[in-house]
Amino acid sequence: MNPIKRLAGQTAIYGFPFIIGRILSYLLVPLYTRVFLPGEYGTVNVFYSYTALLLVILTYGMETAFFRYSQEEKDKNRVFSTSFISLIASTGLFLLLTIGFSGTIARWIQYPDQQIYVFWFAMIIGFDVLTTIPFAKLRALNRPIRFAYLKIINISVNIFLNLFFLLLCPYILNHSGWGFLQPAIRWIYDPEWGIEYIFLSNLAASVVTFLLLIPEMTGFKLVFDRVLWRRMFIYAFPLLFAGMAGIINETFDRILLRYLLPADIAEAEVGIYSACYKIAILMTIFITAYRYAADPFFFSYAKEKDARLTYARVMNYFVIAVSVIFLTTMLYLDDLILPLLIGEKYHSGRAVIPVLMLAHLFLGLYYNLSIWYKLTGQTNYGAWLGILGAVITVGLNILWIPRSPDHYFSGYMGSAWATFIGYGIMLILSYFLGQKHYRVPYQLKRIFTYLGLAVGFYYITVFVTPSHALLRITFHTLILLLYLVIIGLTERRELASLWASIRRKNR
Repeated sequence: MNPIKRLAGQTAIYGFPFIIGRILSYLLVPLYTRVFLPGEYGTVNVFYSYTALLLVILTYGMETAFFRYSQEEKDKNRVFSTSFISLIASTGLFLLLTIGFSGTIARWIQYPDQQIYVFWFAMIIGFDVLTTIPFAKLRALNRPIRFAYLKIINISVNIFLNLFFLLLCPYILNHSGWGFLQPAIRWIYDPEWGIEYIFLSNLAASVVTFLLLIPEMTGFKLVFDRVLWRRMFIYAFPLLFAGMAGIINETFDRILLRYLLPADIAEAEVGIYSACYKIAILMTIFITAYRYAADPFFFSYAKEKDARLTYARVMNYFVIAVSVIFLTTMLYLDDLILPLLIGEKYHSGRAVIPVLMLAHLFLGLYYNLSIWYKLTGQTNYGAWLGILGAVITVGLNILWIPRSPDHYFSGYMGSAWATFIGYGIMLILSYFLGQKHYRVPYQLKRIFTYLGLAVGFYYITVFVTPSHALLRITFHTLILLLYLVIIGLTERRELASLWASIRRKNR
């Protein structure tokens, strides 16, 4: 099969559970932003920010090392077993320390009365870390259907329990017609709880996923190869810092906002910023699905003669996809997306959305460029890039967040621009380093053209747009169609070649 078609097909399959899941889970955002106050929603996002950071730390790059050494070692089960046992040991130590000192940790993060939250999130993190290598095994074995199936179950359990506890239980208790069910509901549901049910739903979904992955964890002899582990760890450890940079750029701003803003507004500002951050959902879905398919693809295709040309073509198609996602989201943001998905009391954060969309676009490009240090084994460069990105992001957040609201770069607007700049610098440096150590003939002219046109068309609609909503939507649709026509004309040879290959296959 054409490698581009294979990558696109697996991206679609890996992306299916994320698309369905994110759409379904995003239906919860209007619920959260209408049921919970911004301060309560801010608490949810602060804890999930800690979770994202700890997941990266506790997997310490072992997933990518698994892909690398699965290609090099003949005994693939030994690679799986060694990496899996490594995560079991480190996760066990983490759970022992976190649960044992949950009260101290709760006080340290300034939630002294929420020790139970620390316990719940420790368990969520533990189960999620232990599923990392089994999920990677499915990807390495090119089993995207089972991967997607398990991800959909995880998402479905989470969403079902959210709806059950936050909508169905209160509805039954408040309507006398459901009196025959009320005793049972009172036994399992506490009306005093709110965001607690978000956390418990996630924990239940993580447990179910872990149990369903047991077949991937069993059926062979568990062996820990110390020599192999040492090689894997040396390769993987620098990736920890690269991963932390992404998470710090992605989530740490929520934590800093809570601690650097005045106490009376901090939680609410975190809630508003987090709700608007979720508008980047389409970009996030695509990038996540693409990463799941791309990592094993890049490693498996590296020995082919045309590998570097193929990577350049992949970058072209990736840029087209993320540019279309950016432009589509921004063109329909004010008339369709924002009013439907986020409660009105959260709309004050709208200005951060285009900045964050472009920041995520940069992140996707950085993931593409990062193949050079993964394929050459020079993961220390990934570590240094990650550390630099983290320092820039944290430094700018600390500088800008506490500023007076009169400053443009203040509060969550400062956080958004810190994310943008952090990703942008990492992207630029990774490109130049990659061209030195593993040259890929990226078509920069086309890349800059597609990105520039997408941003330019969006800003045209900012300054020139009809006042009537229907006319505005029509005008924006014509802008989007014009952009797609330009892409079609520019890529006509590639599209013709792809169409010809599809016709040959169907004969």
